[in-house]
Amino acid sequence: MKSPDLSKVSAASLLVALGIIYGDIGTSPLYVMKAIVGDRPITELLVYGGVSCVFWTLTFQTTFKYIFLTLSADNHGEGGVFSLYALVKRFGKGKLVIPTILGATTLLADGIITPPISVASAVEGLEVLVPHLPTIPIVIAILSSLFFFQRFGTQKVGSLFGPIMALWFGMLLVMGASQIIHHPEIFKALNPVYAYELLVEYPKGFWLLGAVFLCTTGAEALYSDLGHCGKKNIRITWVYVKIALVVNYLGQAAWLMTQGNPSLGDRNPFYAIMPEWFLLTGIIIATMAAIIASQALISGSYTLINEAISLNFWPRVALKNPTDLKGQIYIPSINTILWVGCVLMILYFKNSTHMEAAYGFSITIAMMMTSLLLGYYLVFIKKMKALWVSIIMLVFCVIELSFFAANIVKIKERWMFLFFELFIFMVMYVWYYARKINNRFIKFTNLAEEVPLLEQLSQDQQIPLFATHLIYLSKADKNYEIEEKIIKSIFAKKPKRADVYWFFHINRVNDPYTLNYEVIELSDRVIKIVLNIGFRVQPRVELYFKKIASEWSAQRAQPFAPSVDATSRYHCEPDYQFVILEKFLSVENEFAVRDGLLLRAYYWLKVLSISDTKAFGLDKSDVTIEELPIVYQPITQLILEKKSN
Repeated sequence: MKSPDLSKVSAASLLVALGIIYGDIGTSPLYVMKAIVGDRPITELLVYGGVSCVFWTLTFQTTFKYIFLTLSADNHGEGGVFSLYALVKRFGKGKLVIPTILGATTLLADGIITPPISVASAVEGLEVLVPHLPTIPIVIAILSSLFFFQRFGTQKVGSLFGPIMALWFGMLLVMGASQIIHHPEIFKALNPVYAYELLVEYPKGFWLLGAVFLCTTGAEALYSDLGHCGKKNIRITWVYVKIALVVNYLGQAAWLMTQGNPSLGDRNPFYAIMPEWFLLTGIIIATMAAIIASQALISGSYTLINEAISLNFWPRVALKNPTDLKGQIYIPSINTILWVGCVLMILYFKNSTHMEAAYGFSITIAMMMTSLLLGYYLVFIKKMKALWVSIIMLVFCVIELSFFAANIVKIKERWMFLFFELFIFMVMYVWYYARKINNRFIKFTNLAEEVPLLEQLSQDQQIPLFATHLIYLSKADKNYEIEEKIIKSIFAKKPKRADVYWFFHINRVNDPYTLNYEVIELSDRVIKIVLNIGFRVQPRVELYFKKIASEWSAQRAQPFAPSVDATSRYHCEPDYQFVILEKFLSVENEFAVRDGLLLRAYYWLKVLSISDTKAFGLDKSDVTIEELPIVYQPITQLILEKKSN
């Protein structure tokens, strides 16, 4: 079956958008009103004010900021914090690195808490039918199955996502409307005065914003998944989704106002408004929606790490493509980290009520970092007047700082979670800044000046042939430059003779899916290739190189034929040899404290990450590894005295 064109609006593309984009924000009604009311006495101010805060949060944060503004900041159809960073980094002059790392860190942390809270909230509905049912094993079993099946790809399950989520939002709409007819006065809660009165007049009302914020936690993931559905499809489907969400919240609030009970107790308004005959069906649909929400966060985490690797924010790890679909990535190491994190979360917090206190803190930080990057985008790319940008940023600043303050008081209930976030942040920080230090010490030379010596070596029959095609991966982004260490590798100690010397430069571009190349032929025997590759494309250097070399040979006036000498007389086929220069810290270094810590941590991470051979898609049989000692800061004072006789 042909997949729908997501750049255009159609019934199929709208259904896909429903299935992929809204899993997280769409399952918020499972726990938002329960979190707002908690064990507090049910009053009109609490209920009306709570649902009013929810409505205006969805309006300002989700509709205005993300649907209207942030979706416009697409990088050739792709969204997310790294796509936004790729657009504006040249305007930030290095100041945007930390905000980007913070935004990515907290988004990845969201992938550990969203699955357990969504699935637990859905499964706990079974306790209405079977009191004291042990739900923790059920939640762990569902989550473990979900992570296990990631290795097979999600395209088959994904085909069901749209219809299930359409059913889910239809259920939200009907359930909410069925309660509103019993208390239509609840529409008065849409007046922002009720929200203001709750925050100002209700005892500790401001701190309820921590619970209110749960209604918009999926907005950041919505932007990250932009590339899967296209902005037009998202904006159109959001109209239906928002109506369904608001009607359901109003329905839960209407039910609370008609109960006459002093408190909520252990009941969840979401399940309480369901007819008893529909409860089991409703729980099943809710569980499926929660699984879809979890899947969206898991897939988003893979995409996030893939982009981080391409933009040099994360060590290279094994990537797999379980299907032929664009964007279908599976990262085993991240899958394991997320699975362990989700299981630990459910074991630590026990139920969704306790997890509600831990939720929100990370996403407020992610939203603030997105706002900062968005400000640069509006000023430098959209060319919006500074006054309007200042007003918009001030509104977001007030809203998001208020949510942050309300969530930060929960820090004592989520201290364990901070270790995971700190680990992710430090990995990104170390990898990015240590590579910057690394790059400062790379020395380049003019490749054109080396051509005569390379040609002379290539034709020197007294030196054994190392390979017909000798390929070096180069960081030199200028066409006629090459690293000094590569030239030394060719000529020093045992010279490497080859028929053709290739210097292969991978140029990561801001366009997500670019894949093209150019050939700079300095001579018949010295050639440089520049491969322009998008930050969402996995490099498969050996496949690309062999195709390029084949086309190069076919376009020559005389087809390329490998030389035949004493060392290659019995082997007339061309062979390819990639030389990888593996750097290590020399004992001759004397570091400043910061540089020493960064570089030692960097080389430790390199040991844990996959090799360049695997990262660039090279066959082991075609690779030669050379270890290269690196002296960053040589010892300047070496006190050594000769002993006198």
